Amino acid sequence: MASLGVGLHLIRKRGAGRSAAVERRNLLTVCRFSVKTLLDRSCFETIDDSSPEFVNFVSILEHILSHRLKGQTTWFGYESPRSFWDYIKGACSKVPHNCIRSIESMENIRSSRAKGRAWIRVVLMEKRLSDYISSALRDFKTTRRFYEDGAIMLGEEAGLLADTLIGLNTIDFSFCLKGEGVDGSCPAVIDYTPYLKFTQSADSISSDEEEMRTMGSSGSESSTPDKMATAASIFTEQSNLVSKCKRFEQKYRMALEQKGYLEELVRLREAQLSEAVSHNKALQQSLADAHLSHTLEKEQLEYVVLELQDQLKSFQSLEQLSADMSLSQTSLEPSHALSLEARPAGTHWPRQGKEETPSLRGLCGSLTSVASYKSLASLKSSECLASPATEVSSPGITPS
Repeated sequence: MASLGVGLHLIRKRGAGRSAAVERRNLLTVCRFSVKTLLDRSCFETIDDSSPEFVNFVSILEHILSHRLKGQTTWFGYESPRSFWDYIKGACSKVPHNCIRSIESMENIRSSRAKGRAWIRVVLMEKRLSDYISSALRDFKTTRRFYEDGAIMLGEEAGLLADTLIGLNTIDFSFCLKGEGVDGSCPAVIDYTPYLKFTQSADSISSDEEEMRTMGSSGSESSTPDKMATAASIFTEQSNLVSKCKRFEQKYRMALEQKGYLEELVRLREAQLSEAVSHNKALQQSLADAHLSHTLEKEQLEYVVLELQDQLKSFQSLEQLSADMSLSQTSLEPSHALSLEARPAGTHWPRQGKEETPSLRGLCGSLTSVASYKSLASLKSSECLASPATEVSSPGITPS
């Protein structure tokens, strides 16, 4: 019993995987066919909300964006359905000059599904649907948070979807965002009948010819074999011409589609190149400005260093000058005190057999004053040589 249960579980799992793969393949194939029909119709008329090809394309795109979309869990633990607009709003917020905020501010569009449909129409008119899808796919973290495993947006086919939608940038769309097309109450239903094609083989054509011949022979007994052969040849020639015409028309449409795709791809690459060139110019300008500011700062720092060096030299000279002045003052004080003091006590002039007269005393005093004056003059001259800018003056003494 256990092995039987495991086998049933594996069978169900394989069946679910096959169903999901078939569903993804069908949606992507139908989307590619829908883009082709839109490109063909745009060659003859303007695409608007009344075009059945556009209505079908929007339904297909809604199914792709809502494929295996996770629900929103409420406070009570229930899971409520969610629209793809919640994913687009979070994943495409980094697109430059996006229209998300303008769609959110629309008063006549309130439901999430209606906002998603309005977003599809706006980005188609802006020719940026592929850019939005590519930007949303690059935000893999947000995509993983909104979609379950097996979703189209999480598979490798999503990149092919973005490439397929590039061809729509060649179409000039015209929509009204206040009509019934953006009504969120109507569900999106895909019409598969325009994409169902039955190819008639050569055997079926020959069987139809035989039926026509039998019908002609039974209906007119008086007709001759030559007339029947002529009618058969005419019918065969007409069928061959119709098949050739269909083949040529199909080739022409494929060439036209490839031409539009290549033109749009070239336009996209040129826009990217111009953006890269402008960004490169801005970087070069910022680099030049940074180099100029660096040069100016370097010059200012050099000037500050030179000024600080000059100040340091001046401070050193002032310190040397103050040291010399203090040294000179210490050497000046003993000599000055010696010159101004009277004759020391206990010293007597030498006597050579003569008495000390007042005239002799005056002469000795004058000689003592002259000697002290000379010593002071020599000290003043040494100070002037040490600091020429500083004049030392002593009261009562005038330099000669």
